[in-house]
Amino acid sequence: MKTKMIIVAAPSGAGKSSFVERLAAEDSRLHDIITYTTREMRHHESHGKPYFFISREEFEKKITEGFFIEWAQVHTNMYGTSYEQIQLAWAKDKVVIMDIDIQGVETFKGKFPDAKTVFIMPPSIDELKRRVIKRDGGAPPDLDVRMKNAEKEMKKAHEFDVQIINDDFERSYAEFKKIVENWIA
Repeated sequence: MKTKMIIVAAPSGAGKSSFVERLAAEDSRLHDIITYTTREMRHHESHGKPYFFISREEFEKKITEGFFIEWAQVHTNMYGTSYEQIQLAWAKDKVVIMDIDIQGVETFKGKFPDAKTVFIMPPSIDELKRRVIKRDGGAPPDLDVRMKNAEKEMKKAHEFDVQIINDDFERSYAEFKKIVENWIA
């Protein structure tokens, strides 16, 4: 049976957003869900790509309004997925694909037990640290917290349907793409 939801999780910097954004751009059957966050926008980002950037106050108001299907604090920022984004995708008969934090995966699997899950693993914590520093243009103030969280998250990788080690982007992406295509065929 064709799946209607694919959830991708990974530690910050492991490549989950790159995998999801690229595959959604290549495959018209997929709809990449845009989530909300309170974190600062990076230089290459804009509102709605890859997130809807809102203030903590706006985020907290949306929580009390029941706007989010799931939300969590990740490191020092808030992230959430709206009901509306899921409904929009399914109204267009698209398969939802999203990259979210590991806490969000647990929530989604509780609400959508048939969802397929992928965990993207870095080849090592040292490599993950190097990628985060490169991406952020230097060590972010919460780097140690992120690395400790990454170690905890990687211990839960076995709970996912599939685990992919992103040691070579093109090879790992090809593996990811093949898995997703089999799920949505």
